[in-house]
Amino acid sequence: MGVTSFTREFNCQVSAARMFKALILDSHNLVPKLIPQVIKSIDIILGDGGRGSIKQINFSEGTYFKYMKNRIDVIDFENLMCNYTLFEGDMLVDKLESISYKIKFEPLSEEKCVCKVTSQYFTSHDFEIKEEQLRGAKERVVGMYKIVEAYLFENPAAYS
Repeated sequence: MGVTSFTREFNCQVSAARMFKALILDSHNLVPKLIPQVIKSIDIILGDGGRGSIKQINFSEGTYFKYMKNRIDVIDFENLMCNYTLFEGDMLVDKLESISYKIKFEPLSEEKCVCKVTSQYFTSHDFEIKEEQLRGAKERVVGMYKIVEAYLFENPAAYS
C-alpha cells in the first residue's frame, strides 16, 4: 500500500467559523439543499455527528457514483478543523483503500478565511496515483465549497 498526499488552499469571503459550521457541522442538512443535482442526501448512520460518527453521502441519480461513507476521526471546534476518512464507496474502486482528509478553516480577518484541505490517498498494492488524475475530483470539492461560500455570503445571518 502506498500513500500520496496533496494540499489545496483557497480563500473565502466568509468567516472561518461560518464555513466550519456550514460545511463540517451541518453539511448533512445544507449541502443536499444547495446541490441536489449531485447529492441526494447525507445521512448520519452512526453517532451524533462528532468523533467516530459515520456519514453516508448518497449521490443523485445520473451521477457517476452511488454512495460513499466517511468516518469523522477528529473534530476540533476551537481550531475549526476536521479530519475524516472516506473508507467505503464506489469511488474507491479497486485501486484505493481509503482517502483521509484534513480540513482547516483559518481566519484571515473577521469576515474572511483560508480553507486548507489535505488529502491522503491510500492506494492498493503498487498502484501509484498522480495529481493530474485527481484534478477533476479536487475541482468538484472546491466547487462545492464555493457554492456554500456563495450561499453564506448572500445570507449573512445563516450560521452566524
